[in-house]
Amino acid sequence: MSSDDLYFLDVLSSIPNDVRRYSAQVADAVDRHINQVAGLLKDQLSPAWNLGSSPLQPPPPPPQKPVPAAERIFGAATQWIRRHQIVTAVVVITVGAHGFYLYRRYRHSRKRRRARRASNGARKEVVVIAGSASEPLSLSLSLDLERRGFIVYVVANSLEEEQMIHNQSRADIRPLMLDITDPSSTKFAVDRFDRYLHLPQVAFSGAIPHQLKLAGFILIPDTSYPSGPLETISPETWSDALNVKILGTVATTQAFLRSICDFKAPILLLAPSIIPSLSLPFHGIESSVVSALESYGETLRAELAPTGVQVTHFKLGTFDRSSIPGNGGRNHTQAAYSNVTRADVLTWSSSARTAYGKTYLSQAPATKTWSGVGGEHEGRLRGTPLRELHRAVFDTLTSSTRSPKVMHVGSGSLLYDVVGRWAPPALVGRMLGVRRRMGSEGLAGDVEAA
Repeated sequence: MSSDDLYFLDVLSSIPNDVRRYSAQVADAVDRHINQVAGLLKDQLSPAWNLGSSPLQPPPPPPQKPVPAAERIFGAATQWIRRHQIVTAVVVITVGAHGFYLYRRYRHSRKRRRARRASNGARKEVVVIAGSASEPLSLSLSLDLERRGFIVYVVANSLEEEQMIHNQSRADIRPLMLDITDPSSTKFAVDRFDRYLHLPQVAFSGAIPHQLKLAGFILIPDTSYPSGPLETISPETWSDALNVKILGTVATTQAFLRSICDFKAPILLLAPSIIPSLSLPFHGIESSVVSALESYGETLRAELAPTGVQVTHFKLGTFDRSSIPGNGGRNHTQAAYSNVTRADVLTWSSSARTAYGKTYLSQAPATKTWSGVGGEHEGRLRGTPLRELHRAVFDTLTSSTRSPKVMHVGSGSLLYDVVGRWAPPALVGRMLGVRRRMGSEGLAGDVEAA
C-alpha cells in the first residue's frame, strides 16, 4: 500500500472523533445558552407571579351555587336515617299501624248501617232483647236498632216493664210478656211469637206478603250488683242475684232456643268485664255472676256450633250514658255516690266497719267509674260513646262471616282484661289504693262524721 493510501485512511479514521468532539462542544454551548435564558426569565417573572421555590399555583375554583333549603334538609334527613336504621324502622311501623287503624276506624264509622227490608219496603228483620226495660243499655239498644230498621221485641217480666215499653211510643219497639217463673205461660208466649215469625206478613192493603226473619237474640243481664264485704251480704241477697241474673238468663235463652236454631240467629251476651277481670274485693256477687255467664256462653257456643248459630260475648267497659233518655245524666255526681257508699257502710255491724270500712271507701271512687255508673267523667276513665256499642252490635247481627267469640267494647275493657290475667295482685291493689295494714282507731267516727 502506498503512502498516499495510508494518509487517506488516517484522515478517514479521525473524522468520527472530530465529529464527536465538535458535537459535544456545540451541545454544551446550547445548554449554557438555554440555562442563561431560563435564569433570566425566572428572575424577570418571579416578582410578578410570586414564583419562588414553590410550583405555579392553580387559579381559585369558581364560586359554588347555593344549595336550596329543601335539598339541604333532605340530605340531612337521609344521613340521619342511614345512621339510625333501627329507630327509623320502629317509627315507620308505628306510624303505619296507627294510620291503618285510623283509616279502618274512619271507614268503619262512615259505613251505612241499615237493616234489610222486604221487596215492598216493609221491615222484615226481628231482634229480641232479653233485658230489663229499665236497664239503660236495653233502652239505648232498642232505640238504636229500631232507628236502623229492625222490629225490636223487648222481653218484659212484669206489667210495669210492659208499660215502660209502651211509653216509648215507638211502633216497632214492642213488649214480649214472658213470666219465667211460670213454665207453661212462658211456653205459650214463645210458641205464639214463633208462629208470628213463620206467618206471612202484609204491610199494607194490596202489598205482597213477606216473611219475617229472626235476626238476633241479645242477652243483657241486669248490670247493677250489690257490693260489700262477703261477711255483710245475706244469703237472701245471693239467692236473689243468682236467680235473677243467672237462672233468669238461662231460662230465657232456653225458651227461645228452638226459634234461634230455626233462623240461625246469632246470640249476643252483653256483660260488664272490668270488675270481674280484676276480681276486686267487695264485689263477690258481680264477679261470680259474670264468671258464671261467661262459662255458660262458652258452653252454649260449643253446643250450637254444629247448627250454625254463633254466640258472641261482649265484654263491656265504661260508657257515657248521659245521652240515654231518663238516665239522669248529671244527677249521678261523685258526691252523691260517695254519700250512698258511706250510708251503706253505716248499715254494717261495728266489727265489719272496723275491719273493712277504710278499704271499701278508698276503692269506691275507682269501682264507681269501672262499673260505668252515671254519665259524668269524674273518674279515671272517660266513658266511650254508646254509638260504639251500637255499631258493634249491628255489625255482629248483620255479619256474613264468622263473628269473633269475644268482643271488647268500652273504655278499659281490653286493658283491664289483660291486667287481670297477667298483672300480679299487688299491682291491682296499688291501683285501688288498698292498704294491707291499717289502724282501726277513729274509723267509725270518720264514717259517721261524713
